[in-house]
Amino acid sequence: MADKVFVPPIKIQGIKTKIVPLIKQVAEFADSDVWFEPFMGSGVVGFNVAPKRAFFSDTNPYLIAFYQAIQDGEITPANVRAYLESEGKKLSELDDEYYYEVRNRFNRHHDPFDFLFLNRACFNGMIRFNKKGEFNVPYGHKPQRFAKAYVTKIVNQVANVEAMLRLNDWHFSVMSFDEVIPGAESGSFIYCDPPYIGRHVDYFDSWDEENEVTLHELLMAHQGKFMLSTWDHNSYRTNDYVYTLWHECHKTTREHFYHVGARESNRNAVIEALLTNYAPAAIRPEGERVSLAPTQQSLAI
Repeated sequence: MADKVFVPPIKIQGIKTKIVPLIKQVAEFADSDVWFEPFMGSGVVGFNVAPKRAFFSDTNPYLIAFYQAIQDGEITPANVRAYLESEGKKLSELDDEYYYEVRNRFNRHHDPFDFLFLNRACFNGMIRFNKKGEFNVPYGHKPQRFAKAYVTKIVNQVANVEAMLRLNDWHFSVMSFDEVIPGAESGSFIYCDPPYIGRHVDYFDSWDEENEVTLHELLMAHQGKFMLSTWDHNSYRTNDYVYTLWHECHKTTREHFYHVGARESNRNAVIEALLTNYAPAAIRPEGERVSLAPTQQSLAI
C-alpha cells in the first residue's frame, strides 16, 4: 500500500503531491542530515520527507509568514476553524463582494489568516502578485467554499503542520536560492523545485536562463547530495536544459498530468524529471525511467 501523502494547508499550482512518493524514494537522505529546501512553495515535499532538521526558504514572504505563524502559536487549529467559519459565512452571504474586501484588506495588512482565506477562495488556488506586490488573483466563484467539511479538512492540515513543528527542528526564512545554497553545510541534502524554465507562469518571482545557470553552478559546488525537480518533455517540446546544462546529472522520470479546467480532455501530460548528483537505487515501480548514468545515457527499466 502506498504511503499516504500529507497535503499542506496552502495550495500552489504545480504542487508535487502526486510525485511525493517517488521523490521520497529517490532522495537518499539520512535522519542525521539537514534538509535544505530553497524553493519551499507549499512545503509538500519537505513536510512528507519530515526531516529532523530542516531549513525551508522562499522569496514569497507570505508563505513563510504563514508557517512562522503556526510555529509561533499565532495560528492554531482552533483559531483557524473560528476564522474560516466566520469569514466563510460572510462569503456565502456577500459572494464576490466579500472576497474582494478580504483581498484589499490583505494587500494593506498582509494578515496570514487572510492569506489562507484568499488561497482557498481564489481562482484555481493560484498565488499571483502584480508589480506593486499586490495579490491580484480573481475570485473562484464558490460562495459555499468554506462548508463545514472543507473547513475541517484545512484545520486538520494545520494541526498536522503544528505537530511536525513540535517534533522537529525546522527553520523558515525569506531568502533567495543564491543566498541559501552557498550557506548549506557540507553533507546536507538540498532539494530544489524552482519555477520550471520555459513553462512557469504566475509565480512570485520570475525565472529565466540566468537563474537556471546560477542554480546549476551553486548546486554543482555543493559538498553534499542534491535533487532538482524539473520537466523533461511533453508532447510538443523538450526541456533542452536537462540535456545540456544538467547533462552531468542522473535522471529519474515519471509521467504526470496537469489539469486545466474540469474536463477530462484538458488533462495535459508532462514527463517530470528528478535530477540528482548521485545514482539512485534502480528499483522503481513500473512505468518509471531511471538513468544509471548521466542524462545523455538515460536508460529505461
